[in-house]
Amino acid sequence: MTPDLLLVGRIARAHGNKGQVIVNPETDFAGDRFAEGNRLVVEQDGTSIERTIRSVRFQQGRPIVAFDGVETMNDAEALAGAELKMPASALAPLPANTYYRHDLVGCEVTDTAGRVIGRVTDVEGPLERSRLVIGEGRDEILIPMVAGMVVRLDLAARAIVVELPDGLIELNVTRQRERRGREPDDAGPN
Repeated sequence: MTPDLLLVGRIARAHGNKGQVIVNPETDFAGDRFAEGNRLVVEQDGTSIERTIRSVRFQQGRPIVAFDGVETMNDAEALAGAELKMPASALAPLPANTYYRHDLVGCEVTDTAGRVIGRVTDVEGPLERSRLVIGEGRDEILIPMVAGMVVRLDLAARAIVVELPDGLIELNVTRQRERRGREPDDAGPN
């Protein structure tokens, strides 16, 4: 398979007895990604197979998909947990000031004074409430992707400049400490 595959969803479980699956979308464009006739790569347990969407309908915002070659409930149950991916080259251009998440991951984030905050490791939330995740695990910082806070985004330079309200970074650090206080001690007894 090609190395430019992007995650667009995960199969949650089988639905019904005719080989359909319920998908947890990992995209803001579920209607486009899970359209009838689209081809997706199904990755599971180190194997990949390309499948065509035979039919789709949406229930409570989640696609219920029937793939060619998945005919029975047993076939569908075997796909639980599989990742659904598509080539980045198949993505359509976005409107101005809208970005694909994978384009933001790896960008260096600095404040307007030039201080480095860190690198984007993920983008969380739906399109209208996206947050940049800077760092990982216990040291991550969440920055809302809103006008006024993100003042410049240069994908070619892999750079994002932000103007943060006083206390935002400290608030993230405080929340991290609070979470650590609730986490079990790794060295303690079980």
